[in-house]
Amino acid sequence: MTTLKPGDKAPDFEGVDQNGQPISLKDFKGKKLILYFYPKDMTPGCTAEAKNLRDHFKELQAKGYEIVGVSPDAPKRHIKFIEKYDLPFPLIADETHSIAEKYGVWGLKKFMGREYMGIYRTTFIIDETGVILHVITKVKTKAHAEQILEEIEKAQ
Repeated sequence: MTTLKPGDKAPDFEGVDQNGQPISLKDFKGKKLILYFYPKDMTPGCTAEAKNLRDHFKELQAKGYEIVGVSPDAPKRHIKFIEKYDLPFPLIADETHSIAEKYGVWGLKKFMGREYMGIYRTTFIIDETGVILHVITKVKTKAHAEQILEEIEKAQ
């Protein structure tokens, strides 16, 4: 579980998006960012979360926020996910989970008695200066945008 909290400087990161293009925290300097970590493309929970963010994308943009998703999936899988669900935001391919580790969202998980390493579904709301405004660890996949909007309203 992440130890990052509101007021902390967001860890810098560099990765590649679904098209193999470099993407980093520096690209969002002067912009507000919703950086969300999710376990795997095309799974029910991750799909519900991505579609919910897609459906509220314009509303979040109107409030000045960009959205970037991060998972350990390869760029090719991200492309299929984006095309299938018409996602309007980039997805970072964190295949080595180095970004997830920097944000403290990579660790031991349990599912049906099996232990494995994976991503803890977590969202970071980051301001224009790179400071974390809020961390959402109890993500409601079908209402995640609403959770984010609620936190944005509280912060204003």
